[in-house]
Amino acid sequence: MIQKAMTVRLDKGLDARPIAVFVQIASQYESTVHVEVDGKKINAKSIMGMMSLGLANGGELTVITDGSDESAAVEHIERFLNGEAV
Repeated sequence: MIQKAMTVRLDKGLDARPIAVFVQIASQYESTVHVEVDGKKINAKSIMGMMSLGLANGGELTVITDGSDESAAVEHIERFLNGEAV
């Protein structure tokens, strides 16, 4: 299991379109992927759950992955949240 604190570095934060991309990225991996914000733990493969977070640019979150490809999942999500190419 990997837990990594991250910061959203997207101009518009995590609004509808970036959340859809985030969920697509998380869904590419076999590992479970969760996002935790202020003690609230959400399945990152659930678009409705992710929409409930309302993270703006500069928002802090923890990504928690567990499974055979957990490292790759964390790295991919971090690149996305840093505004790098998906």
